Amino acid sequence: MAIILIADDEENIRKVLREYAEFERYEVLEASDGMEAVRMAKQNKVDLVIMDVMMPKLDGFSAVKEIRKEKDVPVIMLSARVEEYDKLFGFEIGADDYVTKPFSPKEVMARVGAVLKRGRRAENKKIVSDGLTIDIAGRNVFVDGVKADMTPKEYELLFYLTENAGIAITREKLLTEVWGYDFYGDDRTVDTHIKMLRASLGPYREKIVTLRGLGYKLEL
Repeated sequence: MAIILIADDEENIRKVLREYAEFERYEVLEASDGMEAVRMAKQNKVDLVIMDVMMPKLDGFSAVKEIRKEKDVPVIMLSARVEEYDKLFGFEIGADDYVTKPFSPKEVMARVGAVLKRGRRAENKKIVSDGLTIDIAGRNVFVDGVKADMTPKEYELLFYLTENAGIAITREKLLTEVWGYDFYGDDRTVDTHIKMLRASLGPYREKIVTLRGLGYKLEL
């Protein structure tokens, strides 16, 4: 049974999400502020965190950064702020998904299931191409033997490209498969993360090939 930490300062939101999560047979922990969320995430076995952005004591973005220092747990951000900058910043600090308020609890649970499913897809598989090693099971990437410092979203993007190595993939397909079918981003979201991913790959950045007017392809 997966354990979910719901961090939101609005009790009604926590209550509704708890009811839907428990209906889906998840075990639920709750936190009402950012500091409590960090403490609970570090002290408990947590499989996924639903984190509100605007919270007392410590905002959601800062809380995620603190959690990421010790645990690589998937995170879904909740926010009433719809600006693309906020979404991109959330992904850059390691969020796996971003849901804007008001939202449907069913939609949130669908996203929870999708994020957890992506995590379970990682089989005991390691891919080596020149000096680039992609350890899918360990969720690690090594560049010439040195572990790359990558965000979870960068890894998911690389993981998907690796599964489809040699295949041309459109930006729209990447948005659908990596960010979710109803993510309200655009091509710039993909391009921004590809740029970040290339920087993480260093001398092997050219393995991600840009297909003008279409998308990207990973050549291994």
